[in-house]
Amino acid sequence: MNILTINLLFSTLVFWTAAKIYLLPRLHELRPRSVLLPILLLHAFRHLGLMFLAPGGTYAGIAPQFAYPAAFGDLVAALLAVAAIAAVTLNARGARLLMWVFNAEGTVDLIAAITLATVYGAAAHMGPAYWIPAFWVPALLVTHYIAFIVLLKYWKERPNPASESGRGKERRAKERRAKERRIKERRAAQRGHLGGSDISR
Repeated sequence: MNILTINLLFSTLVFWTAAKIYLLPRLHELRPRSVLLPILLLHAFRHLGLMFLAPGGTYAGIAPQFAYPAAFGDLVAALLAVAAIAAVTLNARGARLLMWVFNAEGTVDLIAAITLATVYGAAAHMGPAYWIPAFWVPALLVTHYIAFIVLLKYWKERPNPASESGRGKERRAKERRAKERRIKERRAAQRGHLGGSDISR
């Protein structure tokens, strides 16, 4: 096992631990959009995978059998992420399907890149691009996993805007009634306090 493989596995463990502590226990409380948009924004930077083809981005001799699929696979994932950002933000009809396409393509691309890098010994030629598999790929893998959980468990269908607004109005009405009740209780307590003071005098 080479050092890059250790870095990749260790970084994945760290990102998984962070997700397990801070995000996964709260997924049921969060709206799918609130979880998925930050993930999509992160993956929109996958155009940086083109670094594998940039002169100086890697050492000479890196296997093209790895570099080209990895670079263009990341570029496609970035384009899909940008399209999904717009669809999820606008609550478009095809947003959920686009998320599935993005998540499937992005995951397959990462698995293929890791496999090809191992088969063609790309680790020795990474150069400045070393940080991509050592740090970036683990973050992408864990966020793909989170996105799959959201799609499978918490985003069953496209939200109905009318019902969403109705629930929002109902929630605001409850909050307003609770606030009015607290004000009345506070006033009643103040009157009781003043009445007690008069009696004592």
